[in-house]
Amino acid sequence: MMCGAPSAVQPATAETQDIADQVKPQLEEKENQKFPVFKAMSYKSQVVAGTNYFIKVDVGEEKCIHLRVFKSLPHENKPLALSAYQTNKAKHDELAYF
Repeated sequence: MMCGAPSAVQPATAETQDIADQVKPQLEEKENQKFPVFKAMSYKSQVVAGTNYFIKVDVGEEKCIHLRVFKSLPHENKPLALSAYQTNKAKHDELAYF
């Protein structure tokens, strides 16, 4: 993969679900609501000075949320950060850079 260019959309993996689960409390705090359903469906990644993950998450009731999560370089030893998110997405909405 080229540095800076997002990857193609891929099916979510156990690692993708783990990343989504780790930032779920940040999202719930920002949205002031709990998400009983929180299933990663697909993702893209982008190598920068660390890695951006764009993750499509099923939150139930035919709704999705798109997350942008930043994972710093290992030597920085920082937690995952929810950089941005988009609500009111449908399952058929394309996971795009934002």
